[in-house]
Amino acid sequence: MATRSPRPGTDKEAGMNKMTFPNACQVMRWHFHPLGFEASMDAPRSMVARLFDRATGETLLAIAGIPCSAIMAAADVERIIEAVEAEMDTFMPAFALRDAV
Repeated sequence: MATRSPRPGTDKEAGMNKMTFPNACQVMRWHFHPLGFEASMDAPRSMVARLFDRATGETLLAIAGIPCSAIMAAADVERIIEAVEAEMDTFMPAFALRDAV
């Protein structure tokens, strides 16, 4: 007999929290706030993520081809966040110089 997951969009399986792609995107939006974050699946196993300035709508960073799936483990979401943060760190000097001028 199957049991219902404790929260919509999540699944507890073998001690690992799983979440749907929309719920994973919400977790990432909360993480990157106050920046805007949006993501969409561009293929069955990859996504495009975009960080943007919520006030102006200006895209600060866009990354394509990030591995993902329709149902992801919390650890997978954490790896996506770390990958986006690594890209941000790479480009932050450019943002800082642009704002200084």
